[in-house]
Amino acid sequence: MIHYKTKEEIEIMRKSALLVSAALAAVAKELKPGMTTEQVDTLAGQFIRDNGAIPSFLNYKGFPKNTCISVNEAVVHGIPGAYVIKEGDVVSVDVGVFLNGYHGDSAYTFAVGQTPENILKLLAATKASLYKGIEKAVVGNRIGDIAYAIQEYTEKERGYGVVRELVGHGLGQHLHEDPQVPNYGKRGSGPVMKEGLVIAIEPMINLGKKDVEYNEDGWTVVTRDGKASAHFEHNVAVTKGKADILSSFAEIEAAEHANPALSVLN
Repeated sequence: MIHYKTKEEIEIMRKSALLVSAALAAVAKELKPGMTTEQVDTLAGQFIRDNGAIPSFLNYKGFPKNTCISVNEAVVHGIPGAYVIKEGDVVSVDVGVFLNGYHGDSAYTFAVGQTPENILKLLAATKASLYKGIEKAVVGNRIGDIAYAIQEYTEKERGYGVVRELVGHGLGQHLHEDPQVPNYGKRGSGPVMKEGLVIAIEPMINLGKKDVEYNEDGWTVVTRDGKASAHFEHNVAVTKGKADILSSFAEIEAAEHANPALSVLN
């Protein structure tokens, strides 16, 4: 069942989404080789609590940490721990917060240190595909229109692998709500989008093939071919004419460019 939000609820959700964005920006300012993923998780978790919110992921279905941190071939749901981030690593940080009764949920993938150009191009294309999908998140379109736009750009035009097993989702008082929002599919398929729908659009794109599997920890999803993956996520309210992006990458991108330990595609 889809829960449509009022304008007032959407403004509350915007605050949650922007807090997630601020937490990711705080990570972007500090992220560097030599940090453990546990240290990154602690930084983000403390930032969330200092701003009066609760990390959405902590204890969600038993997940043991504040954030999901997925490195290199890990696609999503990586458990922060003792892993030491190295030069050339691809680090995806997925953050959720619960604030004023509503969740925010966003993700950003960073290239740490000197990173091969083909990896930087993957990150840039994955982020671009997110906005291709957002363009379709308007009243009267269908969920499949978002899915098709992402798949067309990344898989058909760029030759990357689009993960099938994991999808975006509705968002609100619950972290995961209906409808599911795949990153692949046919135009004109799926539910019609109406005013007040809030969704998390989150392309998960692999440098190699689309196939994934779970690690022994039962959480971390990795590419089967061992090649890198990228993940970007925005919270979006469906409106007439143009989607309303509730989260923001502006502060994250500014911190990313200012941090000499991070690489971006020029």
